[in-house]
Amino acid sequence: MSYITGWIVVGIITLGIYKLFELFVGKKERLAIIEKLGDKLDPSMLGNRLSLPLPVGTSFMSSSPTSFSALKFGCLLLGMGLGLLIGYMIGVTTIPGFFTENNWRMNELASLIYGASVLLFGGLGLVIAFIVELKISRKSRKDLTRD
Repeated sequence: MSYITGWIVVGIITLGIYKLFELFVGKKERLAIIEKLGDKLDPSMLGNRLSLPLPVGTSFMSSSPTSFSALKFGCLLLGMGLGLLIGYMIGVTTIPGFFTENNWRMNELASLIYGASVLLFGGLGLVIAFIVELKISRKSRKDLTRD
């Protein structure tokens, strides 16, 4: 088993490096194609798709003028921290001899509790961030339509 592990790791690293280079080369090619098409593009070719007025402060490509990455990151970290705390409390209250015994089964159980709690509360934090983002974007959309 250890013989094949080395080959798998080398293959994964090679594939990652290849995909990284492919990403950068593909970006240059896509930008070149967009430049060539931009010269030949006439606004009348688009028809009535762009006839809707855009609200002031929003760009053409983005649907939301604000970024919620800090909210997502903060809620994720908050959820992971809460998951670690809840996992610790579950481990202390349910596993006898949590601090003293050096039994591998108890260690496996504790790591399972920690992992499950972190994933559960981290995902819950992202769901909460999504709900907050949705409410804020709906509120800003209502405000834009009133003006």
